[in-house]
Amino acid sequence: MGTPNDQAVLQAIFNPDTPFGDVVALDLEEAEEGDEDGVFPQALLEHSKALELQGVRAAEAGELHTALERFAEAISLLPERASAYNNRAQARRLQGDVAGALEDLDRAVTLSGGRGRAARQSFVQRGLLARFQGRDDDARRDFEQAARLGSLFARRQLVLLNPYAALCNRMLADMMGQLRAPSNGR
Repeated sequence: MGTPNDQAVLQAIFNPDTPFGDVVALDLEEAEEGDEDGVFPQALLEHSKALELQGVRAAEAGELHTALERFAEAISLLPERASAYNNRAQARRLQGDVAGALEDLDRAVTLSGGRGRAARQSFVQRGLLARFQGRDDDARRDFEQAARLGSLFARRQLVLLNPYAALCNRMLADMMGQLRAPSNGR
């Protein structure tokens, strides 16, 4: 199933007991927020963001039903905004609804046009779900898209998915082990 680091990442992502923001690297990568939200009326946008924040807080408190309600309200308020679909996908995933999460992530990718922060997060989340399901080719495609949008997390996942890199790492580790513990036959 991959390296211990790889397993730790997957465990963190798919353990329903972890906090809502369980992909720490995602939130640290908000280098360029851009003006993705500039197309929406300011009052509606602020209300939608407030509902999303309530949803995130509810999810972090383990209140997934409330979280899903808040995200649904945010979506009904601004159905063309990708962010709420991303957040609802996380809540659905935590609830065990992988199909629903994937549906929301597909919608977020479509709405974002595959550009900006919302698209980057959607590609990473969708890539992790594909990886969890053993669909490594799909995972690789999504991580490549996220990496193009600046995701360092996705770049690390691409390295982990590269069988040649894994083989080289294993060979290097074996060589280093032999150098540290030379045979006593000399």
